[in-house]
Amino acid sequence: MKRRIFLKGSLAAGTLAVAAGAGMLTPRSVLAAAWPKAAFESETEADALNAFFGSSDAEESDQVSIKAPLQAENGAVVPIKVMTSLTGVEGIAICAIKNPRPYTTSLRVSDGGGGLYSTRIKMGQTSPVHCYVKAGGKLYMASQEIKVTVGGCGG
Repeated sequence: MKRRIFLKGSLAAGTLAVAAGAGMLTPRSVLAAAWPKAAFESETEADALNAFFGSSDAEESDQVSIKAPLQAENGAVVPIKVMTSLTGVEGIAICAIKNPRPYTTSLRVSDGGGGLYSTRIKMGQTSPVHCYVKAGGKLYMASQEIKVTVGGCGG
């Protein structure tokens, strides 16, 4: 290793260590929301939606779309992308209906946030997947059946 590169790296690491020790690198605001424990522990989709959104009354909408494989080779990692053209998005949630606990993941969106959520979920078997978007105080949904070849929830 060249001496100059080593000295530059050491100086940078030392500067960061001093700044962190002085409290100069602490976050000013925490953006993570509270863990929706009640939603994840719910055994039905309606209970989970009530816990996360405060309501389970959703209407089908063509402004909410799902991009997911029709057949997932491995249920442990099923990629899903939820997109919406709705404005004023407050939250997005995904439920795999035949999972032992159907609520798989969610996202709360702060003011001005967009309506795109991409993630990977775990599915134990072939199941309909419902994606929910809360926007303007109303709950919208889209669904798609995903066939699972190899189970991911203990299967």
